[in-house]
Amino acid sequence: MGFLLVLAVVFFSLGTWQVYRRAWKLDLIQRVETRIHAAPSAPPGPNAWPGVTAASDEYRHVTVTGRFIPDREALSLAVTELGGGFWVMAPFRTDAGYVVLVNRGYVPPEKKDPASRGAALTEAETRVTGLLRISEPKGGFLRSNDPAAGRWYSRDVAEMAKTFGLSDVAPYFIDAEAGAPNTYPVGGLTVVRFPNSHLVYALTWFSLCAMALGAAVLVWRRRVR
Repeated sequence: MGFLLVLAVVFFSLGTWQVYRRAWKLDLIQRVETRIHAAPSAPPGPNAWPGVTAASDEYRHVTVTGRFIPDREALSLAVTELGGGFWVMAPFRTDAGYVVLVNRGYVPPEKKDPASRGAALTEAETRVTGLLRISEPKGGFLRSNDPAAGRWYSRDVAEMAKTFGLSDVAPYFIDAEAGAPNTYPVGGLTVVRFPNSHLVYALTWFSLCAMALGAAVLVWRRRVR
C-alpha cells in the first residue's frame, strides 16, 4: 500500500507541474501573438545584443533599412508548406552600421542558383520587415552544419557570419515577410505554432493519481478484513 501512496504523490506532482506548464505556455502564446501583430519597430542594436533572448525577443515584428551585401548567401535546409528546399540567408548592412542576417525566404532545389530566380538582388537601399528569430547553432537533428562544404541544416548566425567574413553581426536573424507574388525567394513562411497539450497530460497524471489512491484503498480494506 505504501508503494501505491508514493505513486499517487508522484502522479499528483506531475499533474500539478503540467498545470503550471500550461499557464506558462498560454502566457507565451499571448506574448508572441502580441509581438507578431504589433507595429514593426527597430530590432535591438549592438548595445542590447547581450540581453537578447528567445523569451524576450523572438518573433518581434521588426523593420530595418540598409543594403544587402552582394554575392553572399547561405542556403539552409528547409521544410515548408511549399515543400522541401532551402532558406536563403543573406547579410544586410543596416543604416545603423551593423549587419543582420536576413532569411529572404524559401526556394525549391531547382532555384538554388541565384541566376535562376530572375532579377539579381538589388544593392540599392532597401527596407526589410519581418520577424526577429534567434540563431540556431550547430545544425539539425543528427546532422551538423558543414560551412566549408556549404551545407547548412540550421540557421547558425555566428557560423554564417564567419563564413561571410563579416563582423559586428547581430546574434539574431530576420525572417522577411512575403514579397511580390510569383517571385523567389518566397518570404512570409514563418511557422508560429506552440503545441499545448499540457491540459491532457495533467488530466492523465491526475487520473493515474486517482487510480493509485483507489488501489491503495482496496488494499487497505482487504487488510482490515
